[in-house]
Amino acid sequence: MLDFKPVSKRDVNLLRRYYEHCDYGLCEYSAGTRLMWCKALNTHWAESNGCLVVRNGANGKYSFDYPVPGPEGDVDKALEAIEEWCTAQGVPLHYAVVPESRVCRLLARYPYVCVSDDRTWRDYVYYKEDLQLFAGRRYSGQRNHIKKFRAQWPEAEVRRLTPKDAPAVEQFWKDYEAEFPKANSKSARNELKLAQEMLKLVNKPFFIGGGLFCGEKLIALSFAERCGETLIIHIEKALYSYTGVYPTLVQEFATLFGGGAAFINREDDAADRGLRTSKLQYGPAKLLSKYQVKVQNELMRHVEAIPELKTERLTLTALEEADIPAYNALVLDAERNAMWGYDDVGGLGGPVEERSFFEVARRDFENRLAVNFAVRLEGKLIGEAVLYNFDGRGGAELGCRIDKAYAGHGYGTEAFDAAANWGLYGISLNRVVAKCFKENAASYKMLASCMRKKGEDEKFFYFEKLV
Repeated sequence: MLDFKPVSKRDVNLLRRYYEHCDYGLCEYSAGTRLMWCKALNTHWAESNGCLVVRNGANGKYSFDYPVPGPEGDVDKALEAIEEWCTAQGVPLHYAVVPESRVCRLLARYPYVCVSDDRTWRDYVYYKEDLQLFAGRRYSGQRNHIKKFRAQWPEAEVRRLTPKDAPAVEQFWKDYEAEFPKANSKSARNELKLAQEMLKLVNKPFFIGGGLFCGEKLIALSFAERCGETLIIHIEKALYSYTGVYPTLVQEFATLFGGGAAFINREDDAADRGLRTSKLQYGPAKLLSKYQVKVQNELMRHVEAIPELKTERLTLTALEEADIPAYNALVLDAERNAMWGYDDVGGLGGPVEERSFFEVARRDFENRLAVNFAVRLEGKLIGEAVLYNFDGRGGAELGCRIDKAYAGHGYGTEAFDAAANWGLYGISLNRVVAKCFKENAASYKMLASCMRKKGEDEKFFYFEKLV
């Protein structure tokens, strides 16, 4: 199981080991972005099968980055680990900021997905040479601005920022805030505070801080990180009172610190109209999409309501209000449920009330996480069959329990087989799995009669049924 830890400054070296050679090109696949926005996004990280797994969000609304492999990383195994974590937590599987080059791999992996590509968050990526040279007619505006800047401040130069420049940086922030054009924007002010914090990491060898100085006065700065063949610009700020300062900073920074990079990523525009206009004027080579891939399951796609299933002796239907007393008795039979494999009472997370277990089953189906069939003999509830743990890849787990008063008559096998066949042929699953405790001889006999044994460990026997 993935062991997630919150992203903090102490993790920056570990993050860089993965992002240093990452070829995804998106700004989210960098230590700087993940560190800068870690609190706002509640970002956590884990390692799995030689890959970095990043998770954002909280309270059941999580999204995952596409795994970033190290030299020996196994992305498929890392994806499996993400799937297992989501199944164990009972939360939807959602990948965010997936690079275009990896989307097809997810589409091939999952039968049902919802895919989106929001224009707001696309990254502006430029050829490094374009920003270094500003050659050609389309860059005439930038060249004219630079000429005006150089006419007034011919001695201004860009150099690498070091911890010794801390006083100049501190004064720059005071000057910048004095003429800050978005002082009334809460999000802009928050971004400014985060940028100020990030500049304190300018001593890290993998971060590049560059300042445009006019004499001893810092009038513009940029903060970047090299990931693969892309130089990602995390921060770009300048004093607006210096005409032409931005294109001058962009050109000089690309020239001095572009190194072996082929591209420069100046990140997204967050739907800011002025920022979008400006970034488009610099002639991006491409706008990199950040796909959202929300994995769906067969219940979401095929099931509007719990159906009625009939066998030779039994009927399987949805639970009803009138079933609550019998259902509670079934769930609260501690002796018999010792072999059930799930603590229904503990899973409530609160006191047991008359409707507690009924409401859990109702909500699970409402959220399309599970379907609880009431197993009925002549209309009376005698047990339940539960199809759950949908893995998004065509598989689900099935469990069945029968009231002790009706044990030993084959009702469990009959109900189990009906629910399994409905999963495989009614809602297009390709695999139904089940397990039983090794000491549970009755369940072993039932499962072996209608499924194929798949393996075992110290605790369980495992079974599966395929289409």
